[in-house]
Amino acid sequence: MTSTSAPTLLERLERGDTIISDGATGTYLQENGLEPGGCPEEFNVSHPDTVKNMAKRYFDAGSEMVLTNSFGGSKFMTKKYGFEDKVSEFNRLAAEHARSVAPPGAFVIGSVGPTGEFLEPLGPVSETEMYDAFAEQITALAEGGADGVVVETMTAIEEATLAVKAAKDNTDLVVMSTMVYDPGPRGFFTMMGITPEVGIKKLREAGADVVGTNCGNGIERMIEIAKLMRAVDDGFMLVHSNAGIPAIIDMEIVYPETPEFMAEHFKTLHGLGINILGGCCGTGPDHITSLVEAVKG
Repeated sequence: MTSTSAPTLLERLERGDTIISDGATGTYLQENGLEPGGCPEEFNVSHPDTVKNMAKRYFDAGSEMVLTNSFGGSKFMTKKYGFEDKVSEFNRLAAEHARSVAPPGAFVIGSVGPTGEFLEPLGPVSETEMYDAFAEQITALAEGGADGVVVETMTAIEEATLAVKAAKDNTDLVVMSTMVYDPGPRGFFTMMGITPEVGIKKLREAGADVVGTNCGNGIERMIEIAKLMRAVDDGFMLVHSNAGIPAIIDMEIVYPETPEFMAEHFKTLHGLGINILGGCCGTGPDHITSLVEAVKG
């Protein structure tokens, strides 16, 4: 945990600070040895230095909070690789690795992604099973020294709110939750039909301290979504933007938005009162450096 003399994350938000988050995890790991189809969370055991260096590079770039390498750390996701009995170990280590390189006053945030499953009656998983899976993952992140969790990249509001509730019931962590909204002819919706306005409201009702959006969009669309969210909610908000929509060029996935391009638009998000700003897919330490310069001067 952060030292007693340093303000907590919520204390910093309450005094009006803008918090700079980090960039992509998956993209970084793929560039540093994670094979296509490999289990990112297993790297916490087999490649601890790679995971620590990722966190350190983001902290060095100016991130004040860094997400753990635990996005797919639920039993449902780890089971696909045969690691369902490693949930506690993977998540505890994910938090410990980031904590071990965190400077004084910086925050470690446990990343909690979707389970990849549908709840009954759409799918085979009961609410109790899913709640328990989130509780197992999140308590391990807390044991590893996380200051908070971000329930991220969610499309189903029922799943997101179960994760928020599991975090609130079983830990004292700061709880954030973000959903992915795609543009369509009638506006922005998640894949499961939730609008930004409804998503924000339901996540708040579930107890989330910070709400917002991540992934799926470049930063110009994130500004549109942020305006919709701010129109209905004046609480703490987070935006983690992709570096644009990826294209395949010469057999490689390329994200088009440069650090400089994103930095200018991060200024707009800052002006909208988005409290936590950072990157998602395609962003790296260079994007964070530019973000810091743009927002903090």
